[in-house]
Amino acid sequence: MFVDHVKISIKGGDGGDGMVAFRREKYVPNGGPAGGDGGRGGSVIFEVEEGLRTLMDFRYKRFFKADRGDHGQSKGMHGRGAEDLIIKVPPGTVVMAEEGGPVLADLVEHGQQAVIAKGGRGGRGNCRFVTPQNPAPELSEKGEPGHEIDVVLELKVLADVGLVGFPSVGKSTLLSVVSAAKPKIAAYHFTTIVPNLGMVETTDHRSFAMADLPGLIEGASQGVGLGHQFLRHIERTRVIVHVIDMSGIEGRDPYEDYVTINEELRQYNLRLTERPQLVVANKMDMPDSEENLAEFRKKLPEDVKIFPISALSRKGLNELLFAIADLLDVTEDFLLHEMDEEESDKTVLYKHTSEREGFDISRDDDGAYVLSGSSIERLFKMTDFSREDSIRRFARQLRGMGVDEALRERGAENGDTVRLLEFEFEFIE
Repeated sequence: MFVDHVKISIKGGDGGDGMVAFRREKYVPNGGPAGGDGGRGGSVIFEVEEGLRTLMDFRYKRFFKADRGDHGQSKGMHGRGAEDLIIKVPPGTVVMAEEGGPVLADLVEHGQQAVIAKGGRGGRGNCRFVTPQNPAPELSEKGEPGHEIDVVLELKVLADVGLVGFPSVGKSTLLSVVSAAKPKIAAYHFTTIVPNLGMVETTDHRSFAMADLPGLIEGASQGVGLGHQFLRHIERTRVIVHVIDMSGIEGRDPYEDYVTINEELRQYNLRLTERPQLVVANKMDMPDSEENLAEFRKKLPEDVKIFPISALSRKGLNELLFAIADLLDVTEDFLLHEMDEEESDKTVLYKHTSEREGFDISRDDDGAYVLSGSSIERLFKMTDFSREDSIRRFARQLRGMGVDEALRERGAENGDTVRLLEFEFEFIE
């Protein structure tokens, strides 16, 4: 089975917890602080592996989580950072934050990497909280939670040339005779249900990759006949070769086929109209093909060049391949997603949107005040509530963020319940 669209969940590893520990020294009360920091959690990284051709591996495993960092140790020793989790993906994989959402990474080259879910930093040990007023602090931080995100992976075949057209117009036959590819060929519609890729070399030793894309039908841009799955593979091609059955043996009019397919390309993505397109009149060895071609030419603008061929008898193929190679020589790549200059190397670091500094206050049905927000929730998760010093520090941090004042403005009074995640506190004036 060919899988080219899948939704998965990934999570960076949590940072290791900082430690509270003390050295026993004669002149320092409680001994000197000696708790080390926790190690960094592993990040989840996608890496292109050119040997892969499908997203099939993600069909059975949908959740990936990197390891957490080691906890800090005594004698000021830091915990070890976790290894990053490397996930292999095929070239042409687009990573999106959600269906139709912002693109996080567009991975096309072998070895290219994208850091999607960053690991959390390690929590600080009590060595890091020493002050003149508190030379032996009994507080530390828990590790920062790793970044967690649901992503959609889409595979868009990498090819210089894409063959498009209605089913059974001869795309697979054309690919099979100009390359070593062996696509399935049969006398029924939708024989090709997955893209086939082949390398083509002209007699003057120019080469290019050609993809035989599954047949399109009217309504493909709205998803009819698995249209979206087929159309997404055309987006990466530099040149579109539009194959038309000039014999009309299927009972369709060649010109109507031409108009219909181009309209589906336009409706799916306007940028596809920017691609140079060659028109191929196939099955010219069939009866009525010459007459149909003459009528077809009358309806097309004069500057549209048509290449009459017979893929089965290999008639006219050299002229077509030379024209494709010439066009590729002067056609630049069409970037699906603009990349910053610093992202043009092999490593792409997804620029995570800065977390909003702040919080929201709402009310539950029982009248309790509910605090929410990524910053305040992260702060809560990094607090060790088993130690009094850590609790007092957390209370100071909330006051510094303006939480106390905001609760008062919402009408909170002494003794009211305040919830944060699954925990409850009592508001104290």
